[in-house]
Amino acid sequence: MVETHDHFVERLDMLGRKHAKMTRGYTTKVDKDGLLVATPKRGNLLPGTGVLKLVMLMLIGFLTFKSFALAAFGPVTYNERLSKLQNGTAIEQMGAKALAIDPVTEAVASTVGPVLR
Repeated sequence: MVETHDHFVERLDMLGRKHAKMTRGYTTKVDKDGLLVATPKRGNLLPGTGVLKLVMLMLIGFLTFKSFALAAFGPVTYNERLSKLQNGTAIEQMGAKALAIDPVTEAVASTVGPVLR
């Protein structure tokens, strides 16, 4: 008797979670046996958060790249290479501005530097 009650409570909990997910939308489809099955839509709570996550991931990756390059080359060599870019074409000058040493890059490079050496 207790076992069936526990199974019933587990099914209720599962249905409650499924119902909460379906408040954000659902799709229905017909199974092989003709039964209509409603499944919650997969997605974000807020529209556009996927794009925001992608932009943030790219920004973090770029800052990580800059930090590892600064730690690997050292600040003197890194600045020499940036000065070569600043004397180049317009695209190279924009790249030099994007790759310039900033406080975040310097802090991460100082943390990662001893590990690389």
